[in-house]
Amino acid sequence: MNSRKLVNFFFKTLFLGGLAGLITSFFVKAEDYRTILNPLDLMELVGLVVFFVGLGLVFSIISQTGFFAYLFLNRLGLGIFKSYWPTVQLLLIAFVLFDLIYFPYKATEGEVSVWWYILMSAAILGYGLVIAKIKAKQTHKRAFVPALFLMIVMTTIEWIPGLTTEGTDYAWLMIITLLACNTYQLLVLHRLSGSGSDQTKHTKKKTNRKK
Repeated sequence: MNSRKLVNFFFKTLFLGGLAGLITSFFVKAEDYRTILNPLDLMELVGLVVFFVGLGLVFSIISQTGFFAYLFLNRLGLGIFKSYWPTVQLLLIAFVLFDLIYFPYKATEGEVSVWWYILMSAAILGYGLVIAKIKAKQTHKRAFVPALFLMIVMTTIEWIPGLTTEGTDYAWLMIITLLACNTYQLLVLHRLSGSGSDQTKHTKKKTNRKK
């Protein structure tokens, strides 16, 4: 991947983060928008839109930092654990999913039903499985576990600031933006670097045409 592609990759992810943050705000902060629209206060509306776009951009940068940390960690894990690295990743995934249920539930001292946290973890796991399957189909089967690790473990680590805020609004804003950015980065990276089954098929087609 050359520098031009890398810069393009960065700004596209940044744009996606800003857009995801804005769209999510329409749902989780709908009351704020209703207050400004009735009656219409144009300056307040522009300020609110700029705020949530800016928030999405910040979450996007957190996502990109975590993504490149994941690339380094994946190489490091392969070097240390070798063939056991997929197993280690699966154990870490299980540990993080358990933490997403146990610690938030314990922090609320039982005020929120544990089933909400189970559903939250199940939703993140389900989404991660879908994206990891797509990644494995586009590249190779060995990519499934690392992709699942990124979508669950790394996303959860990136989400920690959102989990520590009061209320759920900003937690929702952050997790949806992070998932959108991580999904984009994961599914596009191999196309930019020229690896994966799609690229291989494309190369074979060009070779056959030349023949």
